[in-house]
Amino acid sequence: MAAVDLGTHPGHLARRLQQAHYLLWNTMVSEEITSPQFAVMNALVAEPGLDQRTVGERVGLDRSTIAEVISRLDRRGLLHKVRDPRDGRRFLLRLTEEGARTHRKLSVRTTRMNQVFLAPLTAEERTVFFELIRRVADAAESLRNPEPPHPAEPPHPAEPPREPAEPLATQG
Repeated sequence: MAAVDLGTHPGHLARRLQQAHYLLWNTMVSEEITSPQFAVMNALVAEPGLDQRTVGERVGLDRSTIAEVISRLDRRGLLHKVRDPRDGRRFLLRLTEEGARTHRKLSVRTTRMNQVFLAPLTAEERTVFFELIRRVADAAESLRNPEPPHPAEPPHPAEPPREPAEPLATQG
């Protein structure tokens, strides 16, 4: 059997991109704040007061991962949780002053890091790259969270029960 060309496997290439991103992140942005933690902070800068579930949806993190990210940011004093006055079961999240300062500092660094990361591409290629990678990421997200069928669609009529098929005669 011949070896597979991993250059045609999107998962392999995505992993290589992620490894390069991780290396650049730790070198140029932060060894303490991870990219997912920054994404959560960024979501809270854009929309202060979101609840944990909504932040997770905004940044594409599953429930267990977002819970851990929120917990770490809270322990570091970068965000605080306030019980929702309308629903005591959930907490609303806001960055602390330190969290806002950290976000500003990391925003500048991420801009520089992205310039290095995307340096092999022309401006036009970057536009195409982002368009394509977003399309694939959005499609992958829909696989993880499939939409329920449209309520406007009538349910499929139940098929009448079938008679069991006659067993095939075996030739001996």
